[in-house]
Amino acid sequence: MNVKIWLNRASARAALPLRAAVALGICGGLLLIVQAWFLSGVINGAVFGHRGVAAVMPMLWALLVVFALRAGIAWASERMAFRAAAGIKLDVRRQLLEHLFALGPLRMVTERAGELASTVTDGVEALEAYYARFLPQMALAALVPLAILAVVFPLDWISGLVLLVTAPMIPLMMVFIGRNAETLNQRQWRRLARLSAHFLDVLQGLTTLKLFNASRREVAVVAQLSDDYRKSTMAVLRIAFLSSLALEFLATVSIALVAVLIGFRLLWGELGFRAGFLILLLAPEFYLPLRALGTHYHARMEAIGAGERIVQLLETPAPPPPVAAMVLPATRRIGIGLHNVRCVYEPGRVALDGVSINIAPGERVALVGPSGAGKTTVVNLLLGFVRPEAGEVLINGLALSELDPQQWLEHVAWVPQNPRIFHGTVHDNICLGRTGAGRDAVRMAARLALAEEFIEALPLGYDTIVGEGGQGLSGGQAQRLALARAFFKDAPVVLLDEPSANLDLENERRLITGIGLLAKDRTTITIAHRLNTVTRADRIVVLDRGQVVETGTHRELLDRPGLYRRLVGRYAEAG
Repeated sequence: MNVKIWLNRASARAALPLRAAVALGICGGLLLIVQAWFLSGVINGAVFGHRGVAAVMPMLWALLVVFALRAGIAWASERMAFRAAAGIKLDVRRQLLEHLFALGPLRMVTERAGELASTVTDGVEALEAYYARFLPQMALAALVPLAILAVVFPLDWISGLVLLVTAPMIPLMMVFIGRNAETLNQRQWRRLARLSAHFLDVLQGLTTLKLFNASRREVAVVAQLSDDYRKSTMAVLRIAFLSSLALEFLATVSIALVAVLIGFRLLWGELGFRAGFLILLLAPEFYLPLRALGTHYHARMEAIGAGERIVQLLETPAPPPPVAAMVLPATRRIGIGLHNVRCVYEPGRVALDGVSINIAPGERVALVGPSGAGKTTVVNLLLGFVRPEAGEVLINGLALSELDPQQWLEHVAWVPQNPRIFHGTVHDNICLGRTGAGRDAVRMAARLALAEEFIEALPLGYDTIVGEGGQGLSGGQAQRLALARAFFKDAPVVLLDEPSANLDLENERRLITGIGLLAKDRTTITIAHRLNTVTRADRIVVLDRGQVVETGTHRELLDRPGLYRRLVGRYAEAG
């Protein structure tokens, strides 16, 4: 979609406050004409009519009322314009976040987190000036000068003709200068996104950079990116200042031309003082909306530059939601079935090829196989991150594609290999799965996950702040915190991506004990990388190159020649 079309469509969501801002601005413009009329009357009466203060006092009081009304209208117009802009920003940011969530983590794997964050924050903020300033001013630039012309032409057609002829020169100059500015603004936003993404990468990888003695090199890269952004910003500012200079020059020359013509005609007696003075008062106000439009024209360019990336993200195709989403009946016993499932990530890369697995309610199943066998794809299917090209996934006999995604995920707890610990308290991190439970439920979840001991040893216990990514916690502590999160959610389906893979033997032992408690009376699917964790599974499914090659218990698979026995042998040799 064209960015300009998208910007116009977005404005329709706040049409009422935008129209109110324009209507109030027009009222302010009409009051300006009234103000000039009273002021010219006061000056004409006092100077040429030799009228005293008492005689012109009614008009002075009227002027005071007009001043107050204009101030109130200007305040109300600003409020309505910024209210419209705030509403549009909230709506756009909501759309962006909802679309990113709908895309899921697998579709966002090629995107840089810093660039996405810059788009959702700074990019959306850049829209404010366009909707709050430029759009209302564009309407005022068209309507207020027309109202002034309607007053000037009956008084002096020559001055009106000068205003009418010179006025179009200002928007023409804006368009002429703005053609180059639009390209520069888009380039500037791309550089800002690249700078934000690289800077976030540097911060997140600071430890690695220090260890490889590469921090100084990255500082130089950030400095270069910053300098490129500075140069692009200065190029945009140069054009903005140039356009302001050109617009001010045109407006000043036009006002001077009107003033000279009025001066000569006053001298020759062809024009009355009050009419001439009124036109002189209105001439600067005639060009003011056009000059203000030129001042805010860079807001349009900035919005187009930021909107380009926003539109690109919004147009990234997301999986369609269910036409009529079904709700999974409330139950603690959930069976899962994969029937002839085929998944293709990209041409030539088949992740699953005709996989069929039936998991009974409460059964503990382990997925085993070499890297790239399709284990993670099975879990991603159940989480809704990918959809099969063929076949179907059934939950208690209902097609997963027809279930409400949010309602289904309420039945699932996930413990990944590298859990995401958010910046905040330990309590908040455990409560991530559901809301409304008290501190006792959090403590019980931590106790079941064998995490209570280390949590209570922290300086503030459950109120201790942990850093982003689990900074301040060991790997084993972060894993047990993720396990406590799963206990707290108390979901009937548990998906485990071998959370003990990176732990030492003591932490692994504790975690496996906690997982055993979590799996009790729950349907559990575990991706097993370390084969010593699969012996407790009710059934082991061996995958290779996207296909099920073996299935059975640990003892059954060891008794027959096959991939599983070879994997166990390699693991024993490596150990």
